[in-house]
Amino acid sequence: MASFTGPAIVLNATVILVTLMHKELRQPLNYALVNMASADLGTAMTGGVLSVVNNAQGYFSLGRTGCVMEGFAVSLFGITSLCTVALIAVERMFVVCKPLGQIIFQKKHAVGGIAVSWLWSLFWNLPPLFGWGRYELEGVGTSCAPDWHNQDPKNVSYIVAYFAVCFAVPFALILASYTKLMWTLHQVSKLTCLEGGAVAKGEMKVASMVVLMVLTFLISWLPYASLAMLVVYNPKVEIHAFVGTVPVYLAKSSTVFNPIIYIYLNKQFRKYAVPFLLCCKEPLDDEEASEAATTVEISPSKVSPA
Repeated sequence: MASFTGPAIVLNATVILVTLMHKELRQPLNYALVNMASADLGTAMTGGVLSVVNNAQGYFSLGRTGCVMEGFAVSLFGITSLCTVALIAVERMFVVCKPLGQIIFQKKHAVGGIAVSWLWSLFWNLPPLFGWGRYELEGVGTSCAPDWHNQDPKNVSYIVAYFAVCFAVPFALILASYTKLMWTLHQVSKLTCLEGGAVAKGEMKVASMVVLMVLTFLISWLPYASLAMLVVYNPKVEIHAFVGTVPVYLAKSSTVFNPIIYIYLNKQFRKYAVPFLLCCKEPLDDEEASEAATTVEISPSKVSPA
């Protein structure tokens, strides 16, 4: 766990710091990226650090109250980050495909999306504090999360609803948004012919990043969601504690994958973040196109993932 927690704290904290230091990065389309870094940093600080300490001790040392607090905090930050991944997909789709016409993406839209991600997460992580569901030890017993083992009808109903709205809905939004985005790019590439195949190259770069983003999401969250649903629907299944811990670590590993894929492959952030990490004073002079840029431009004569 320490191999994920340390890099996650450094990478996500760097994103937040360089954004505060450089006005060029404080643009509406980057708000969601910074929000994701903040949520991932929260997950690493509350869940990652505590897991490392408890793993070293061999048991969860904070008692029942500490378990509830840790489970709530990690779930709040984790689901906010997951929802922000969906938010980024939706924002890119709206900017590229313009389903609402020529409405310009502004600060109010970015702030509204961030508010929704936090409120959605808060709304679905508060019920265990008031009796619908509960937070309990998971895996090898060194971290806490929503309890999917308890077969009380109230708890089962909460777990089913929780994973439907906090996993299935964001994943559906991601698939729908990126499918619409790729279809739009494909249509433009058929109608536009640029010297050197610029349209096709731009489409391929965006396509490769979309595949990478979706695969990372599935690798991080699908095992966790699948294991929870398996236990809910087949309570007699026997799962070794170490096997049950693997999906937990995969879900928390997203705190490292997210900043690398969404931010450090983005030339805007890379220009300032890499020198910051290397303790250099001058930003990088990086002019090459980024496969993971924040937006995708489409005009009658241009398609590029920059």
